[in-house]
Amino acid sequence: MAGRTARRRVLRISLPGDATAPVTAERADFLAAEEPLGIRIDGEALAITMRTPGDDIDLTAGFLVSEGVITSPEDITGIVICSGERCGHADHGHADHGGAAGTGNIADVTLRPGLTLRPELRRNFMTTSACGVCGKTSIAELAATTDLDLSADQARVTPATLAGLPDALRAAQRVFDRTGGLHAAGLFTADGDLLAVREDVGRHNAVDKIVGWALRTGRLPLSGCVLLVSGRASFELVQKAVLAGIPVLAAVSAPSSLAADLAQQAGLTLVGFLRGGSMNVYTGQQRVLAAAQPAGSRPGGSMPAAN
Repeated sequence: MAGRTARRRVLRISLPGDATAPVTAERADFLAAEEPLGIRIDGEALAITMRTPGDDIDLTAGFLVSEGVITSPEDITGIVICSGERCGHADHGHADHGGAAGTGNIADVTLRPGLTLRPELRRNFMTTSACGVCGKTSIAELAATTDLDLSADQARVTPATLAGLPDALRAAQRVFDRTGGLHAAGLFTADGDLLAVREDVGRHNAVDKIVGWALRTGRLPLSGCVLLVSGRASFELVQKAVLAGIPVLAAVSAPSSLAADLAQQAGLTLVGFLRGGSMNVYTGQQRVLAAAQPAGSRPGGSMPAAN
């Protein structure tokens, strides 16, 4: 497995205002690493995702939660990250974080005895770093299925706390400072305390790494928490938040219409365009404590749909 960054020579071109010609120079630059990770269940290929190497055990566990394969840490007997040659002979009794079995581009998962994949969940396809639900075949298949009732979660978060989260997340992004090319997901308490941050070339991978970390540390469901993502809020990110029991999802960019529909249906608070002290609350407004309700607003409900 390579590192999280790759070094490359680039031609730097700048256009100073007082110059008649561009100024050029060769320099070293760092790129965010992107490599495939194959996920196997009991030795059988399930999926391939393009990701930034690192936190691969968390990524694998979170992916399986998001796909509805597992719901608790006890569902996994072991996860081994390996190069492929040794996976068939690896010890599955524990999650190996280091050594020869702790590096590579294959995650070999052993499920607990008696737990098998449902036929509709079995898929073998290429997932890119920009796609979290590419193997699904219908909207009905995409619907989040969970016994959790997010509408009952009593978490409350102030606008001031939400406004401070992007800076807190940015300050915790270690690899972004070197590459400028990674998405991030940050998990916070409702008071704004950072619990975990993960980076990846794919938004959905960063979230899966958070969910996998929570699963393996016994924190699921993530009641009372706020998930912040560095890009837009798409359908698959809302689905991952719902399956992890997260009541508030915030994004620095826009949500999609399908994401807002699912958030409303699931009782999740969805915040978009969170930047510069302003934000749009698309669903679950009751969790965002405002000093005063604007005229014509409907506390606790969703905003009226635009005509």
